Amino acid sequence: MSQPSTKFIPALGFNLLTPLYDLIMQLTMRELTFKRRLIEEMKIEKSRRVLDLGCGTATLTILIKRTYPEAEIIGLDIDPKILDIARSKVQKAGVDIKLDQGSALELPYPNNSFDRVVSSLVIHHLTHENKARTFREVFRVLKPGGELHAADFGKPQNVLMYLIARFFGLFEDTSDNIKGLLPKMFREAGFEEVEETARYATMFGTLSLYKARKPG
Repeated sequence: MSQPSTKFIPALGFNLLTPLYDLIMQLTMRELTFKRRLIEEMKIEKSRRVLDLGCGTATLTILIKRTYPEAEIIGLDIDPKILDIARSKVQKAGVDIKLDQGSALELPYPNNSFDRVVSSLVIHHLTHENKARTFREVFRVLKPGGELHAADFGKPQNVLMYLIARFFGLFEDTSDNIKGLLPKMFREAGFEEVEETARYATMFGTLSLYKARKPG
C-alpha cells in the first residue's frame, strides 16, 4: 500500500484562520444543534471505545466525553496546529481524552478497535479517491456491529441550498457530497444499514447526518 500524503487542507482552508475555527463554526453552522443530535444517535454504552476522526479543536470530542463519561474517547487529526488548540481545550475541560496525530487514509489503529467512529465536517475536504480510502479504513478499525456516524455537506434540500451548492459543487472535494453520493460510497466500503438521519440548512449549504453499520 502506498504511503498516505502528509499534505492536508486546514479546517478553514488556511492556517491563518485556524485560531478562528470555533467562532466561525458557532456563527455559521448551527454547531451545537447538529453535534448534540449526532451524539444522541451514537447511543454509546458503558466501556465503549470511540474515535473522533478529524477531531479538529475537539469540541465534539469533549461533548461526547461529557455525555458518555465512562466511554473511552480518542480524537485524531492530521493538523498539528489544530491539535494544539484541542489539547488546550481538553485540559481546560478537565476530561480524559487521548489526542493522536495521524491521517484518515491510514489510521494508526489495529483492526476491530472501535465501537463507534464519528466524523464532523471532514469528508468534504477529501478527494473522491481519498474519501473511498478513508471509508475503507473506518470499516477496518470498527468492530463487527460497530457504527460510523458522520456529519457533512449533503444534497441540497431547497432552492437556496441548491444555489449555495452550485458554487461549492464546482470543487472536486465537495462534489460527491453535493451530488448525494456519500451513502453509495459507504455501501461500497462494506457498510450496511446506511441512512441519512437528519438535514440542517446552514450558511454554507445543506448539512446531513449519516449513519452506517459494519456487519456483524
